[in-house]
Amino acid sequence: MRRVVVTGMGTVDPIGNSVTEFRDALFAGKNGIGIITRFDVSEYRHKVAGEVKNFDAAERFGKPFARKTDLFTLYALAAAEEAMQQSGIAGTLDGERLGVCFGSGIGGIETLMQDHQNLLEKGERKVSPHFVPKIIYNIAAGNIAIAHKAFGPCTAVSTACATGTTAIGEGYRTIAHGYADAMICGGSEAAITPLCVAGFGNCQALSDSNDPETACTPFDKRRSGFVMAEGAGALVLEEYEHAVARGAQILAEIVGYSATCDAYHVTAPDPEAKQVARAFAEALPEGTDLAKVYVNAHGTSTPLNDKTETIGLKRAFGAGAAKLHISSTKSMTGHMLGATGAVEAIACVLALQNNTVPPTIHYSEPDPELDLDYTPNTAVQTELDVALSSNLGFGGHNAVIAFRKV
Repeated sequence: MRRVVVTGMGTVDPIGNSVTEFRDALFAGKNGIGIITRFDVSEYRHKVAGEVKNFDAAERFGKPFARKTDLFTLYALAAAEEAMQQSGIAGTLDGERLGVCFGSGIGGIETLMQDHQNLLEKGERKVSPHFVPKIIYNIAAGNIAIAHKAFGPCTAVSTACATGTTAIGEGYRTIAHGYADAMICGGSEAAITPLCVAGFGNCQALSDSNDPETACTPFDKRRSGFVMAEGAGALVLEEYEHAVARGAQILAEIVGYSATCDAYHVTAPDPEAKQVARAFAEALPEGTDLAKVYVNAHGTSTPLNDKTETIGLKRAFGAGAAKLHISSTKSMTGHMLGATGAVEAIACVLALQNNTVPPTIHYSEPDPELDLDYTPNTAVQTELDVALSSNLGFGGHNAVIAFRKV
């Protein structure tokens, strides 16, 4: 097993269009949730989301390319470009040793809706010739590979809300086992559409509140559902010796990854949280001081998830779970679905670099059943050694990845 480190990061998300913007907003507890502007929500029950702000795809990529590319891919390309620039890896290795593992929970749903409307209203000839390569969820990975001449393994994963974490974990394994020397990994989503809002709302997954300050309240007694969001996160992973040899700035080391499945229900988590607990326990290196561990929890603000995740942490670490520094950054960004694990992995690396635990904002009413340290409302300065990023998805997917400070 070869050592794997992070040498680049990039993000486009509801609280920042770069890692620097994201870091500053993250530690300040900035709320990126607001009333949906993407479409008219006056007749919708659910009206809030975490939207990306001030992202001009035409300016960034040119109008022709932006027109023939779905927004989820444009977000992915922007995040990957920032990560590659920070890493400085371009030109330092054979392109056949550079790969991509990048996913999405839903893919090009905005394009799907638009072209379906074109078909119904204007007929077959008005469906875009770019329709298929715009909607397929692997196309973000493909475009990233094209942009950066990555001729190595190029895969796309989709494990619902765990997608971003799974992509990083599988990229880590690809390098650790010698199939590549570097990987561009992450996830992207752009699903704030009428159909998705209605679909998630009708399956009773979304928050009952349309107040941006009370809609997303992870681990709080008032929690009633998650808030949809969008964005992308990308990390450049690199084999340790290669990074050292070229004098790269190493941001963190990946020291554990586990993927399990509840195999219980298509949407509900297993209330016993056995497989969630196993994922946590397998990802964390033995002998780690739990008082120096930050857990970026899945923390969706749904009644079942937050309770189940708390049970999973207690099962995994026993009485030591009380020592953990836990927070849900979804309280600020909302739930970015397939992108959320990648953006939250960046939050973990930033927490280690700055010895700062991001807060869980909007926390005001403790739930007696949820009695761990969720870092309410204000960031906490403390010595950190390891950070765990956990994400749990529909279908029972559980993924946890561990980063260590370098």
